Amino acid sequence: MKVVVTRKIPGNGIKMLQEGGFEVVVSPQNRPLERQELLNFIQGANGVLTQLQDKVNDEFINSAGPQLKIVANFAVGFDNFDLPSLSSHNIVATNTPDVLTEAVAEHTFALILSIVRRVVEAYKIALTQSFTFGPEVLLGMELKGKTLGVLGLGRIGGRVAEIGKALGMNVIYSDPKANVEFEQKIGASFKATPEEVLKEADVVSIHVPLLDSTKHLINTEKLKIMKPTAYLVNTSRGLVVDEAALVEALKNKTIAGAALDVFENEPYLSPGLELLDNVVLTPHIASATIEARSAMGELAAKNIIAVLSNQPPLTPVKAK
Repeated sequence: MKVVVTRKIPGNGIKMLQEGGFEVVVSPQNRPLERQELLNFIQGANGVLTQLQDKVNDEFINSAGPQLKIVANFAVGFDNFDLPSLSSHNIVATNTPDVLTEAVAEHTFALILSIVRRVVEAYKIALTQSFTFGPEVLLGMELKGKTLGVLGLGRIGGRVAEIGKALGMNVIYSDPKANVEFEQKIGASFKATPEEVLKEADVVSIHVPLLDSTKHLINTEKLKIMKPTAYLVNTSRGLVVDEAALVEALKNKTIAGAALDVFENEPYLSPGLELLDNVVLTPHIASATIEARSAMGELAAKNIIAVLSNQPPLTPVKAK
């Protein structure tokens, strides 16, 4: 059976597939495949290991052919999947949860510390070699005693909350339902709505999935709810934030700053975002550790091996 990998991945995932006896074809391009390239490349595949940029829909399924059994995403997210279409063709869809939790949570705090302590601004000034120490130069904010607001208490949101608590922060969160056990474990407080979190938090960290209900969850009205001294951090999905509204809020000092690892129209930024000093930007690298990316590839490979061996997948995703 044939397994197609749409982009080279780190770790042992590809080796595992080869040792499983599959014909493994890996894209020679070190970039996302253009649509027609992708459709041509996947023809005849029994399994495809996809990236978030690969839109998996009827067109994709028809191009692969009727022998396609599984599409395994190299990501915890799966908003590139048309799940009803996959289900209607009896094709298994999988993702890679859990294995990137620590990496994304740590990167989230790298962004938080960078924005509240104005690290990027300071770096640019240091390069000028014309700075002098001053009592009011680049004043930032300490995290101890401040309130961390977590939107979405899944695996990553929960780990971010734990790190915040370890740094002496007060933790509040919103989620579709309260997690009493978690609250007791770290001393977090549940808020029934995102608005309550936005109103109280000094740092807001977003960890919700991209759904119709979460698209532009953060918009002009929500940004106005936040404290003018507060910071917004997003390592979930770009479309959760109305980026144009965020640019205006940062320009007008509606909030103090923002740190983003994901963008509404990746790889492009909303006009003006790159000109602002009160923003930190990284290019969708929150899970970019050797440990996490290797584990993601191995989990995706395990899912493919299981399904093509007529076993249940380890981490399936299904249409709701």
